[in-house]
Amino acid sequence: MKKILVPVDFSEYSEYALKVAANLAKQHNAEIIALHMMGISDAVLSKNQSKQMLEGIYFMKLAEKRFAEFLDKDYLKGINVTDTVYNYKNFSELNAVALENEADIIIMGSHGSSGLSEVFVGSNTEKVVRNSDIPVLVVKHEMDEFKINNAVLACEFASENVKAYHKAMNFFKALDAEVKLLYVNLPGQNYGSTNEMIERVHKFLLEADGNLNQVENVVYYNDYSVEDGIFNYSNYAGIDMIALPTHGRRGLSHFFSGSISEDLVNHSKIPVVTFKI
Repeated sequence: MKKILVPVDFSEYSEYALKVAANLAKQHNAEIIALHMMGISDAVLSKNQSKQMLEGIYFMKLAEKRFAEFLDKDYLKGINVTDTVYNYKNFSELNAVALENEADIIIMGSHGSSGLSEVFVGSNTEKVVRNSDIPVLVVKHEMDEFKINNAVLACEFASENVKAYHKAMNFFKALDAEVKLLYVNLPGQNYGSTNEMIERVHKFLLEADGNLNQVENVVYYNDYSVEDGIFNYSNYAGIDMIALPTHGRRGLSHFFSGSISEDLVNHSKIPVVTFKI
């Protein structure tokens, strides 16, 4: 992990992400690329009239000034931080920015508080997750000390998850974190017997690793929805980070159904990281 991209809108949520990025940067001697998307209108950028030009220059100077103030933090001292301003505000194109800067991960702050599906669907974060070829880490709360000891990767244990599985395992290896692989068993037509679950997981691990070394880290958890199972297990097991595979075009919404208690989710401080399938 050499380059960390952090979208910045100067809010408290983007500072949550910046603090996490600072922790990771110190651990891995990485560079932070702080990105602000201004959203200056095409009219301002394309017309040559002095008024529009001056307006564009004004907003650029203002962004540079706010960046200087925003990045003047003690926790960033000693870290190589590069700030950059883009003249458009299209979060679906953040992947191109990440690739252009050779970033290894995108870290974003989010105010979502109604469950995993609400953190992503219909938000700027969802646009980034859907289009990103690199991992996206979503932080919902301030985390002064970012240390991941126990993580969980929740997936369907299908062939299409192999690529995301490899990315997640390498990511957590770099963080020196213990990883549990979570299979959420649902009632109804999706219910699987013990033997069916074991057969599915074994088939997946043999395809992904060529061995069954990770079998001891597999957790089978029964619940009424995938989202319930992920959160309930994570809170029970003291998980520090949740990892999820994501489809590019479809995002995460297909993975979730139902809802969980508002109280549980609102008090969850567990960050979520996604890996593209």
